Amino acid sequence: MVGYDPGSEGRVLSNTEVAAAGSLSGMVTRGLISPLDVIKIRFQLQIEGLSARNTKGKYRGIAQATRLILKEEGVSGFWKGHVPAQLLSVCYGAVQFVSFELLTEVFYKSLSLDARAPVVHFLCGGLAACSATLAVQPLDTLRTRFASQGEPKVYRNLRHAVLTMYRTEGPLTFYRGLTPTLLAVFPYAGFQFSFYNVLQRAWNWVLPLEKGKRDNIRNLLCGSGAGVISKTATYPLDLFKKRLQVGGFEQARAAFGEVRTYNGLLDCALRIRREEGLRGFFKGLSPSILKAAFSTGLTFFTYELFCSLLVNIKKAKEAPQRKNENVVHTRGS
Repeated sequence: MVGYDPGSEGRVLSNTEVAAAGSLSGMVTRGLISPLDVIKIRFQLQIEGLSARNTKGKYRGIAQATRLILKEEGVSGFWKGHVPAQLLSVCYGAVQFVSFELLTEVFYKSLSLDARAPVVHFLCGGLAACSATLAVQPLDTLRTRFASQGEPKVYRNLRHAVLTMYRTEGPLTFYRGLTPTLLAVFPYAGFQFSFYNVLQRAWNWVLPLEKGKRDNIRNLLCGSGAGVISKTATYPLDLFKKRLQVGGFEQARAAFGEVRTYNGLLDCALRIRREEGLRGFFKGLSPSILKAAFSTGLTFFTYELFCSLLVNIKKAKEAPQRKNENVVHTRGS
C-alpha cells in the first residue's frame, strides 16, 4: 500500500487516514529505536576515534557506550530528547507518507508514468522527505541537542531549550544543518522507497503471494534491507548535519572530549577529513545501520499494518450500508 496503485485497495483511504497511519508508524518506531539513535548521535559528535585502542575519546564501541550511558545517566539516558523526537516522528511520518501518496498519483495521472516504477518511487520519496524535513527541522535540532548533552544538563526541558536557543542564538539556530539534511534526505528517502519497492518485487517473484493476501514478514525484511542500503550510501551527510546542529552548544560537549565549531558544510567536511581521516565520515555507522534496519523495517511494516487496519475498519462500516442498498434494490425490482 506504499504509494499510489490504481489496483490497490489502499485507494479507499483519505489523505487524513494516510496521515494517521504515517503518524502512528513514526510514533511506534521512534519509541523502539531511541536507544540506538542516542548512541549513534554520541558517536557522530565525538572528535576522537571510536576504536578500543583509542583511550582519549569517551566512547569506544556500542557495548562500551551502552554500559557507560547506563552507568552515568541511567535508563532514561537512552531516551534523552524523546519528546521532541516523538513530535518529529509523528509530524514527519504524516507529511512524508501523504506527500508520497499524492506525488505518485500525480506522476501516474499527469505524466502517464508507472506509479510503481522504482525511479518514480525514488523521485517521489526524495521530494516527500524534503517536504517533511522542512516541516520538522526545528524538532530535529532540538532532539539532537537533548540527545547530545551529558550531565549536568544544559536544557531542563523542551520549553527551556526553545527559549534559551531563541534568546541566545536567534531563530535561525533551529535550522542549523539544514543544507546537508536536505542533500542527504533526498537520496536517502529516495533509496528507501525505491529499494523497498524493488525488494518487494524480488520477494514476490521468488515467493508469489495470493492476490489480496498480506505478508508482514516480507514488509519488515524488505524495509530493513532498504534502510541498510540507503543509510550506508548517504551516511556522511547525516554526520555533517549532526556536527553542525550542535554548533553554539560546545559547553554541553566538554565532558565528552574535544569540541569543534564549524563554519558551514564545506568547512565541516574538510576539517573532518583533515583531522579524523576518511573513517571520520563514518563514525557511528554501526549503530546507525542497526537503527536504519530496525527503523525503516518497522516504519514500512507498521505503516502497511495501520493502512490495512484502516481499510478493514472502513469496509466493516460500509458493509451494512451496502447490504441495505442491495435489499432496497432487490425489493424495488
